[in-house]
Amino acid sequence: MKLYVGNLSFNTTENDLQDLFNQFGTATDVALMTDHATGQSRGFAFVTMGSAAEGAAAIEGTSGKQVGGRSLTVNEARPREDRGPRGGGGGGGGRDGGERRSYSNQRR
Repeated sequence: MKLYVGNLSFNTTENDLQDLFNQFGTATDVALMTDHATGQSRGFAFVTMGSAAEGAAAIEGTSGKQVGGRSLTVNEARPREDRGPRGGGGGGGGRDGGERRSYSNQRR
């Protein structure tokens, strides 16, 4: 069972989470989400427990628990939603950002 763990202190490490969740069974995987540019924690993680029973026990035992001065939010992780393609935005009219003007419509 995969768990979402939120409201983490930025000082919390994967080892801290491993130790905490191993109290309720076997934490088979711990993934602390970090900012790609800075490497700093984003304040949430995903923990995979060995079974649904262990996951339920971990939710019961850790949700609301104070860790690093913060009250944890722990629940079953939802599947990631497809956010579709990512890319640049659309453009506008001409170079001046306004409407394009035809030379034939201009006064001479």
